[in-house]
Amino acid sequence: MQPPIARRDNQLDPYSWMRHATKPDAPHLVAERAYYNARIVDLEPTVRTVSAELLARTPDTERSVGRVLGPHTYYRVTTAGQELPKLERKSDTGPDETVLDLAEFGSPYAATGVVEPNPDGVLLAYSLDLTGAERYRLRFRNMADGTDLTDADGRLIAIADTYYTGAWAGVHFFYTVIDELNRPYEVHRLDPRTGANEVVLTEPDQRFELTIERSGDYIVIASHSRTTSECWAIPVSEPTTAAISLGGRIPGVEYDVEWDVDRWLTLSNARESEFELLANQEPIGPNDGRIHEILALNNAIVTYSRVDGQGCIRILERDGLIRREIPPEPGGAIRLGHNVNPDATFVTIITESFFEPTTWWDVDLVTGERTLRHRREVPGHDATKYCSEVVRATAPDGWSVPIVLTRHRDTALDGTAPCLLYGYGAYESIDDPWFDIWVLPLLDRGVVIAKAHIRGGGEISRQQWIEGHLLAKRNTFVDYIAAADYLAGDLVGSALVDGSRIVSRGLSAGGLLQGAVAYLAPRRWAGVIAEVPFVDCLNSMLDPDIPLTVNEWEEWGDPRTPTERDYLASYSPYLNLPEPHDRPALFVTGAVHDPRVLVHEPAKWVAALRHSDPASGDRPRLTDRGSIVFRVELGEGAHGGQSGRYAALGYEAELIAWSLSAMEIKGD
Repeated sequence: MQPPIARRDNQLDPYSWMRHATKPDAPHLVAERAYYNARIVDLEPTVRTVSAELLARTPDTERSVGRVLGPHTYYRVTTAGQELPKLERKSDTGPDETVLDLAEFGSPYAATGVVEPNPDGVLLAYSLDLTGAERYRLRFRNMADGTDLTDADGRLIAIADTYYTGAWAGVHFFYTVIDELNRPYEVHRLDPRTGANEVVLTEPDQRFELTIERSGDYIVIASHSRTTSECWAIPVSEPTTAAISLGGRIPGVEYDVEWDVDRWLTLSNARESEFELLANQEPIGPNDGRIHEILALNNAIVTYSRVDGQGCIRILERDGLIRREIPPEPGGAIRLGHNVNPDATFVTIITESFFEPTTWWDVDLVTGERTLRHRREVPGHDATKYCSEVVRATAPDGWSVPIVLTRHRDTALDGTAPCLLYGYGAYESIDDPWFDIWVLPLLDRGVVIAKAHIRGGGEISRQQWIEGHLLAKRNTFVDYIAAADYLAGDLVGSALVDGSRIVSRGLSAGGLLQGAVAYLAPRRWAGVIAEVPFVDCLNSMLDPDIPLTVNEWEEWGDPRTPTERDYLASYSPYLNLPEPHDRPALFVTGAVHDPRVLVHEPAKWVAALRHSDPASGDRPRLTDRGSIVFRVELGEGAHGGQSGRYAALGYEAELIAWSLSAMEIKGD
């Protein structure tokens, strides 16, 4: 089958027409998916083999960790043969009950935004997205009889265009509404018994987004841009009163708040760039790392920080002295779980790695003793067969780049093993290794999995982000290439992996990373997987009608400023294409319903790559250098992929099969 060639107009941006040609039946997208389907058949034996391995490690029935609220424990369960989960609950006095079955809505895709039971156990606030567009419809269910509430006229209460986060205050529910650009810009208060609905707060500045949470005796509304924030509070006991600002809004100052028995705790960068913990505006607690989260319990304060590039959870006395420190997981992740009961005598934490299944622990606030709450079930998995370690590469300017290496214990770090290198590097995101079974077929075939903590991310410090965004964004790409060169032995005396068999993978902003390094160091990679990649960043930042553009200017730059425009143009993958003879094999993805990276971005990039190559990205083998495939999701599906568990496994099997082929590993 011949690769599709998209129409190319005679103008500065020859594929600009794709911006408004993004429906599921758009001919250029249909053609790309047909070409992908025809080419992936070459890998069908490996896809089948890997799919079977993934299914074997998926229990027939999967159950999530329980969330205790009032007299009930709520959890999700996905039964044998089912794609989508049910929300169930149990109590000490009765049988388990199904509260919500996502399959009942008749869509192969169903994602929840808000799932908030009222503490009295009567009403459930839940919101659903059935396409992947992240525009949620909010409803209220009577959990006693399974019916959804109606208004005084008998019409179903179904509020369109709501977003993530929400909280109960007695009989009132607070939720966010999004504008036409998917920005949560209003907070509403609803009494679902009567349908009375009022606007509580509106955020007119397009750089800011609103969130809601319950903090002790208060509903806290926060408005955040990338560099500035403001928080308001409403007493739970008086939910109809006006929201009171707790710290105002000062450009460049970010803060979050938490109610602590009789005072406000504040996490702020007003005086410390790595943030400090304040009680009634006086600093307390240690300040030796970047503090990200605070949790107030009645007899302790818990913080989550990054210290020496690893997660660190500390249990503090109310005066800030360290009572307990929960050590980090070398080569893995540790973070706070869901903690909502201020009377709790323990704090729930989560640990995981690329080979240790996600595990929830309850840690005693006094003794530090861990009690297992829940562990993800993975049939046939033996974590002792694998190991992780951290090595460090050095960027050309001297910046140290930690790299987490994970491998089967039988795989030597002697320069002979293939490698899959993963990266993100944006938004000060903490992108520690996580557990997902797609890693295991690679590890079992001798592949080293590497995760690079590059600038732009937040695994180390706030400074790590500062030196990897705006006019320093190219540091992200330089760090990543340095990490690959280090692993391949180009920067040291001996190689750890086979430098000719490195496959690179990243999603969204990590997809931008893939496009950039495919241009800056094309011969470095055997293959590049760019998932929903943000590759037309200059043109997108020039278009304020694209969702999430204005509030992104503080991350990527405002191209109305010539210096920032030129800098964006210098690395935008759509404008900087590698030479055809140098290109690695490319696996690109996109989704027509994706609101975060609109599908025209990867479509334009692929079209430009095909046009610049005499062979249009078609090669005898699917993973030969220069080959391009574009797996565009034409139906329901989101920025992060499918919500159905078997559909998600099928997607990963295709990516794994492609990666093994690019690494020249026989997979079937």
